[in-house]
Amino acid sequence: MTDEELIQYWKKSAEDALSTAQELNKPGKYHHSLFFLHLAIEKILKAAYVKKRGETPPPIHDLVRLAEGAGLPMVQDYTKKLVEISSFNISARYDDYKQQFYKKANAEYAQKWLDIGKNILEEVERSL
Repeated sequence: MTDEELIQYWKKSAEDALSTAQELNKPGKYHHSLFFLHLAIEKILKAAYVKKRGETPPPIHDLVRLAEGAGLPMVQDYTKKLVEISSFNISARYDDYKQQFYKKANAEYAQKWLDIGKNILEEVERSL
């Protein structure tokens, strides 16, 4: 696969994950919605990583590290937000964290983070 094909793959995967996040939010599956939001941002950051470095991104889920690896200037502005969104990956996946996350992931919280996540996705996509 060429770098451009890989970038397009990650972008399409990010769009699909965001669409899934939005659909899961409608019936109130907030914790699942936020998990897919994390996936969407992870994938767009991996596209940016390929664009910047010309190599396959590492198999990690830490959004801050991916953004730093992609050399994105917005990392400074979004670090705290990326840390919070990275927690959705762990919180939705592991039983030890699920109960706390279920309580936190209500309609208002989920919508707030979907909006923040969409803004991050749009900004990263503009860099591609």
